Amino acid sequence: MRRLLSVALILTMLVTLFAGCAAPQGGASSAPAASSAPAASSEAAAPASSAPAANAKDITVAFIPKLTGNMFFESANVGAQEMAKNVGFTCDYTGNPEASVANQVQVINSAVQQGVNAIAISSVTPDGLNQALKAARDAGVKIVTWDSDVQADQRSLMVSQGTPEQLGEMLVEMVASQLPADKKDKAKYCWHYSSSTVTDQNSWQVAGEAYIKKTYPGWVNVAPDNYYSEQDAEKAVSVGESILKAHADIDAIICNDSTALPGQAQAAKNLGKAGKVIITGFATPSSMKDFCKDGTVPKFGLWDCKVQGAMGAYLAYWLAAGNSFKVGDTIDIPNVGKVKVEPNTILDPKAYTADDSGIVLMPERTVFTKDNVDNYNF
Repeated sequence: MRRLLSVALILTMLVTLFAGCAAPQGGASSAPAASSAPAASSEAAAPASSAPAANAKDITVAFIPKLTGNMFFESANVGAQEMAKNVGFTCDYTGNPEASVANQVQVINSAVQQGVNAIAISSVTPDGLNQALKAARDAGVKIVTWDSDVQADQRSLMVSQGTPEQLGEMLVEMVASQLPADKKDKAKYCWHYSSSTVTDQNSWQVAGEAYIKKTYPGWVNVAPDNYYSEQDAEKAVSVGESILKAHADIDAIICNDSTALPGQAQAAKNLGKAGKVIITGFATPSSMKDFCKDGTVPKFGLWDCKVQGAMGAYLAYWLAAGNSFKVGDTIDIPNVGKVKVEPNTILDPKAYTADDSGIVLMPERTVFTKDNVDNYNF
């Protein structure tokens, strides 16, 4: 009996030895470990790690805009739905026609109760959704933001249209390029957008002001407290008219908001000032095409919000499917390409930092004029 036991023990040891030799180095998984820091510019970033893919048809993403009915957000949803169809997951477009913290909290809570796996949201507030998002995360829901961010410790990834510096400079230069020679160094201007608490728009205004101070120190901001119209289309027109009435000699109005810009343009037309004041900012080509062609707003800008919506929806799905990343990794997004996860500090030097919280930048931004506005269908 002892001899039989000894033989059995030897055979067991041999089997274990050969199994150990056959296993991949580093353990059961052969996937490379993701880098915890951004890759150096001379080297390729590490790919994000991929878990065994969940069945796409079993994953539902709640795609939440600041408000429904606005062309920017409707266009973003078109991109999100196209991505969902191509990949195979479900994307529920859910929101409210009025932009408010209370409404977004209600939409988030409802989505969690309905059992969504992930949320991709453009937030109306940097911190007012914290409690609702924490409850969602505690329930296992993955959180991604796009267009406008929340506190970085409340989400995994944010799809940003660009850095504040990129977008602030873009807004200012669209004004500068239209000023007549005698106004280049002494323009009077102001800002008109949604509110001081909308993270993205406020950061562009701050960066734009810093750029003006450095590059065009003779310019005068006639309304340092800014004008706000709360992403309300009717209010955007009335606020736009009040600006033109209060500042008869204003040279330029910068509208870094997709509701404020068409509202300000309509206000100029209502008061017979179309083409007499430089009006520029960010909005969809479809909402500005007529104003652009008739000379009310000869030049304005944006990024492809369909692409941004697609990126936000996909990253939410990707996380819900069990994938993970670290800052510095790259993620391959269908029909977009490989994007690098940047640290949160790329948007705000004081931002929260962690390996599992980062920013993905959109590839490009566009300036629209009457010569190219018909080339875009969003």
